[in-house]
Formats: sequence, structure tokens, C-alpha cells
Amino acid sequence: MDLIPKQDRLEQKAKHIAKLQRMENATIINIQLKKGETIAEHDSRKDVVIVVRRGSVIFNVEGTETVVEPGNMLYMKPYEKHSLLAVEDTDLLVFQIMP
Repeated sequence: MDLIPKQDRLEQKAKHIAKLQRMENATIINIQLKKGETIAEHDSRKDVVIVVRRGSVIFNVEGTETVVEPGNMLYMKPYEKHSLLAVEDTDLLVFQIMP
């Protein structure tokens, strides 16, 4: 068992991205964004699950915009191009899983 600490970094600086845990077939990443911040279009060779812990973010996945906020999750297949825009100060977890 591992207890994985995650600290709130938005008070200290804008846009914080940190790998929290790497396993044999998965990686967990924490992304914290201030309102209005973006992450440019990119893709992943892994399956990706996004869980928003706080705030709201717009994901543009292959040209389709989706709002992700607490209470829902976003799943993306490998190599789906996506970008994001924080609608509010946002704290989210990214689970990258090898298919």
C-alpha cells in the first residue's frame, strides 16, 4: 500500500503538473490550473481517464468540446488529440493506463 500525498500548489504558482505515482502499467498525474490557463493540443499513447477533483475544465477532444467537473469523468482512447482550458481554478487527476 502507498499513501500518495498531493499538495495544493495553486496558491504558490500557476499551472502545476506533477507525476504522483508510476506503476508498471499506469501513471497518475496531478494537474492544477488557474482559471483561463490552457494546455496545448497533444495526445497520449495510453488510455487516459480524467477525474476533476475541484473546478471545471473544457476538454477539446478531436474537435468536440466537453466540460469535465466533479461528478463526472472523461475517458480518451490512445492517440486522441486533445487540449484543455480551465473554466475555474481546477485540480484534476490524469490516469494514463497501458492498453
